[in-house]
Amino acid sequence: MSTTHGPAASASAAPTPVPSATPPQAKSSATTTSTAVPAAPPPTTSAPAPTPWWTSGPLLAAVVSAAVAIWLAARTARRSEREKERARQRDLFTAAYQAYADYRELPYAIRRRRHDEAAAERVRLSEVLREIQSRLAYYQTWTAAESETVGAVYRTLVEQARKVVGGGMHEAWKAPPITDDSAMNIPTTVIDLSSLEEREKAYVTAFHQHLQALAPWWRRRASWWGSKSNMISPPQSSETNPARKAQAKPQPDETSSDPGAT
Repeated sequence: MSTTHGPAASASAAPTPVPSATPPQAKSSATTTSTAVPAAPPPTTSAPAPTPWWTSGPLLAAVVSAAVAIWLAARTARRSEREKERARQRDLFTAAYQAYADYRELPYAIRRRRHDEAAAERVRLSEVLREIQSRLAYYQTWTAAESETVGAVYRTLVEQARKVVGGGMHEAWKAPPITDDSAMNIPTTVIDLSSLEEREKAYVTAFHQHLQALAPWWRRRASWWGSKSNMISPPQSSETNPARKAQAKPQPDETSSDPGAT
């Protein structure tokens, strides 16, 4: 018996693989079929969004209350400031008119000067005139700065006063001082300032309208309705007004009822 050695013997000694009973394609198909399909996950319900902290009931009520309180405080402060402004301008316009009124009285003061101290009276009245002239110039500038309309009307009033009152002062200095009590009543034939009345009314009307524009709307509306009712309501005659009818009733003649009258 011969023994085979070498590579041929090693090759013959290797085990022969046993062929599989299942074809390759069939095996892969069976493997695919046996693989389980994973089940779909259950639908997840999203949690509700958290409520913002600023929309909570108590906090929202507190915020609204604070906002209303701030608004009321601001409105009250604004109204107070407006009233203070109206009061300040009212004092200014009345002080300006007071300076004009003092200037208006100078012709009377010059005629009523003391006759026994002529030199001292000239100095005193000159100082008074200088002080009033300074105030007039001051208020002309100030009223124009506060309101162009009121300032223009006041300037016209002062210019007209310097013509009329200045002429009255000129004549008063030429006249002798008053030495009798009866002469203290100076008639309009001596000093006539009636031509200034129209300018005075124009100034008062101008600064009243300016102050009215600074008033709250309900006050302006009430003032407007009041002036409107005064304009459209006709004066009552004695036939429709019982009080005026009683006044218009003729009174009995007292002299005829007196038995001692002749």
